[in-house]
Amino acid sequence: MDQTNSYQSKIPIAPLKICAMENCIDFGRKVDAQIRAIRQEDAQAVEARKGQVSFYGYDADTYLVQCRTSRFGTGEGKGRLMDSIRGTDLYILTDVINHSLTYTVCGHTHYMSPDDHYQDLKRIISICVSHAHRVNVVMPFLYEGRQHRRTKRESLDCAFALEELVEMGVKNIITFDAHDPRITNAVPLHGLDNYMPTYQFFKAIFDRDSEINIDSDHLMIISPDTGAMDRAVYFANNLGVDMGMFYKRRDYSQIVGGKNPIVAHEFLGSSVEGKTVIVIDDMISSGDSMLDTCRELRERGADKVIVCCTFGLFTNGLDKFDEYYEKGFIDYVVTTNLNYRDPALLTRPWYIEADMSSFAALIINTMNHDTGMSAALDPTERIQKLLAEYNSRAKEFVQMKLEL
Repeated sequence: MDQTNSYQSKIPIAPLKICAMENCIDFGRKVDAQIRAIRQEDAQAVEARKGQVSFYGYDADTYLVQCRTSRFGTGEGKGRLMDSIRGTDLYILTDVINHSLTYTVCGHTHYMSPDDHYQDLKRIISICVSHAHRVNVVMPFLYEGRQHRRTKRESLDCAFALEELVEMGVKNIITFDAHDPRITNAVPLHGLDNYMPTYQFFKAIFDRDSEINIDSDHLMIISPDTGAMDRAVYFANNLGVDMGMFYKRRDYSQIVGGKNPIVAHEFLGSSVEGKTVIVIDDMISSGDSMLDTCRELRERGADKVIVCCTFGLFTNGLDKFDEYYEKGFIDYVVTTNLNYRDPALLTRPWYIEADMSSFAALIINTMNHDTGMSAALDPTERIQKLLAEYNSRAKEFVQMKLEL
């Protein structure tokens, strides 16, 4: 993206403010730092903006506003803003799956659920919406995103939540790698943007691994189920390699844990023997299905198994991933920092973080200038540039080995 055209040739829609809720404060601070860096990178432009009313508050020391969500002894909540947001372009950041926060009800400790976080989000919106020039919500993991369609007699929680937010006055909702991107149809007359972390996955892998041969003879992209096909196809097309797919054969005669148990993982695609395989999906929940896929690939002769998932939830803990790493079924796992992760995960030798703070800052800064988002929505050009740089480094590395 041409930052000169995007950031300096158009004035912001209103002074920028970011309200990072407690469940997302660390990520919010990183985004704030990235935006400050973006806006200060051109000294001449910074000097030219001084004194202009249209750029009031543009080069701030911080764009963060403080907010508080507290509980009464009964568990009832309330929200409070500590700074003024009148006339601002406000972005509220929230992580609805942060399970580390607690509150007390009648002396008993309760861990906050996604429902609790969503209610707190609405409390903050209700404070801001009548005073801010525009209210936007950045919700990386879309609340109830897995309940995106009705099967039999079921609630449509995600669609209902989106409708509720726009009815409250939210102008734009920003999310990442929605479980089903068609959920945008729930609010067709309002802004709902779904961004993919594909570029950040490539960057994290290439920074970790300098010996991947990017061709169809040595590399293959794998979709662990039919739902991840679009992600895998885009990944494979950018790399110019083949892809394969597993589909889950289920026993529909019984229900275990609220779902039909998986009988087997059937594979569709060419041989993976001797290849590096990258398994791509939107999330790791319990991880059982993903680990089964990795074991199947290794048993089919894959040389290296890499997992890329946007959200690493690890709801059943890390022990099984440790076991599969020790057995050689997985080489490493890449997830983003868009959601809360157990500190223990960050110490694992098989874990790599794909940092999304720079990308989120780019999105927020561009939207604040009310300019086009095509470059962010389609990162193909940046991916191809990254691939060219990686291939160049790989050739230099091979040449050095030959000389030695």
